[in-house]
Amino acid sequence: MMVDDFWGQTEWDGFCRAMKRVFPDREPVDLRRGHPIFHCLFNLPNDLSLQTPNMPFAVRNRNTGITWEDDHDGGNTREVHFRAIFDDKGRMMVIICHNTDNGDGWEEERSDPWFFSEFSEKKNYPLGFNIIFYAMTH
Repeated sequence: MMVDDFWGQTEWDGFCRAMKRVFPDREPVDLRRGHPIFHCLFNLPNDLSLQTPNMPFAVRNRNTGITWEDDHDGGNTREVHFRAIFDDKGRMMVIICHNTDNGDGWEEERSDPWFFSEFSEKKNYPLGFNIIFYAMTH
């Protein structure tokens, strides 16, 4: 399962409460950028920010460098988090993309040429392909 496009502490807390009902004995763990999911098919270098805002927000803030959406419960949304929940054999069951909207990179690529080249092409497609490849080979 992949979870994406939820921002801030309130949405994180709600997600955790729901996941505790599914996996009461599991905790999400942070995925460091050295994890194979970031390098298995496309190498996503550590210095590449993988945060993607929704397309209209990105276009409005095109020349500012702002990729976080601060309108979510006043919490810190500037930092993207990739986390996972693993089974007893260490296999990833859930990948969690918090404070980012990879889905907009996949569904809005025709909306704005700059958004496509800045987010879809450089970040969202490579990450999406890596996630699929990793899930099918691990």
